[in-house]
Amino acid sequence: MASAASRRSVLGRSVLGWSVLGWAALVGIVAAACTLAAAELTSVLISPQASPVFAVGRWIIDLAPAGAKEFAIAVFGAADKAVLLIALALLVTIVAALTGVLEWLARGWGIVVLVAVSTIAVLAVTTRAHADGFSAVPTVLGMLLGALVLYRGIRRLRAWRDASERGTASAPPVARRSFLRLLLLSGAAAVVIGVGARVANAGAVAVTALRERIRLPRPATAAAAVPAAATLTVPGLSTFVTDSVDFYRIDTALQIPTVDPDQWSLTIDGMVQETVSVSFAELLRLPLTERLITLSCVSNEVGGDLIGNARWLGYPIRSLLERAKPKPGADMVLSHSADGWTAGTPLEVLQDRNRSAILAVGMNGEPLPFAHGFPVRMVVPGLYGYVSATKWVVRLELTSFAKQSAYWTTQGWAPRGPVKTESRIDTPREGQRLDVGRVAIAGVAWAPHTGIRSVEVQVDAGAWQPARLAEPVSADTWRQWMLPWEATRGRHTLSVRATDLSGYTQTAREASPVPDGATGWHRVQVNVG
Repeated sequence: MASAASRRSVLGRSVLGWSVLGWAALVGIVAAACTLAAAELTSVLISPQASPVFAVGRWIIDLAPAGAKEFAIAVFGAADKAVLLIALALLVTIVAALTGVLEWLARGWGIVVLVAVSTIAVLAVTTRAHADGFSAVPTVLGMLLGALVLYRGIRRLRAWRDASERGTASAPPVARRSFLRLLLLSGAAAVVIGVGARVANAGAVAVTALRERIRLPRPATAAAAVPAAATLTVPGLSTFVTDSVDFYRIDTALQIPTVDPDQWSLTIDGMVQETVSVSFAELLRLPLTERLITLSCVSNEVGGDLIGNARWLGYPIRSLLERAKPKPGADMVLSHSADGWTAGTPLEVLQDRNRSAILAVGMNGEPLPFAHGFPVRMVVPGLYGYVSATKWVVRLELTSFAKQSAYWTTQGWAPRGPVKTESRIDTPREGQRLDVGRVAIAGVAWAPHTGIRSVEVQVDAGAWQPARLAEPVSADTWRQWMLPWEATRGRHTLSVRATDLSGYTQTAREASPVPDGATGWHRVQVNVG
């Protein structure tokens, strides 16, 4: 059995208030920070998309089972990306600390782990969309610098420990200063360079300036004015037009693409007679149309908030398809995002002259926000976003459902994705305590590209009561509704259902969003008195 002295020789004594293993863990963390900072700095020169941080995060998203993604969206909603990044940062910190400890206990093995983790990052970077052989360079250079910092840091820590055990008067302070100098300078440089390179990589400053200079043209066809009767004045009710900052965001992009509009172009190819290419400047010169359209995410639970109604400005996609002349056999348009994401949209929907499917450049009177697809995205009424609402779109590939599948359909989601007729109670909220007397029950209902005919509300197990509907603006937007209720003391359950203009009344059968959208009646429980 090892003696106390031999155990101390492995673990070391406490130095400067920390155990040697604590200092070794800190060396590992600083080495990891240097690895990431060097990779970020190098990717500024090679390609912003060669940064390993977001490439690994995107890799995790792509490899995660569909159920795990759906769980993350259901639990965290639009914050799912932030949660993933925080979890990834914690994981990297833990692995880095363990790497430093391992290098202290078994010389060389910590560097082996660092190389192994970096190899995973290289795979993530080089397998992303539009990657090439140079994409691995930032991660490899970062790995080499991290390995050097780890080796030298542990070596100087050993020298400090050994000098402390010898107990000579001058050796410990010199060794300590040498170790702390390396740690502090490396750590500070990693933070400054890493943050600066990340800002440069994002390109947010330059592209933001370009976006702010854009002046959208007046639409050749303006959206109808929203009549006063289309809006009900009920506290807590969703506004008819959703503000851009409040509009839901669900996508797979950990790093919001910052696409330079001067460099952007859209290509239409595949099963076409003529390949069509259009630049952003050319798109703005075309006769644009403005439409109020409600978009919904297929991951929206019954009563959820992954839905919004906005004023979109863009050019009809069918007009560009007419120029491309689709070939016989093409029945799907595979749209490609700048970040590699894809969506498969039925060709017949995009060619429908009665449907305002557009390449949008504006949202609520301004250029698209970055998070919502700047400079150009697709907006297609009547289809869930996963099969139609491609943001940062750069290519429309004419193909067929038999030949190709899009991002989410490869993971078990339905290939066509029409939006289901649904309704939601906005007020009162779940669990809210109300006073006895007159209470307004209100919310929104939607059946994009079909339209809402009626909304009914049920209190407890009573009869269904017709709600008052706000005036419709178009079949492509949601409608507000309201029912005055004489609330009596006690606990009550409020339910809502909608009937669309086709005569379909939404089903009470509860189904999860997978594979083609949730169903069921939205219910809230309230306490009165």
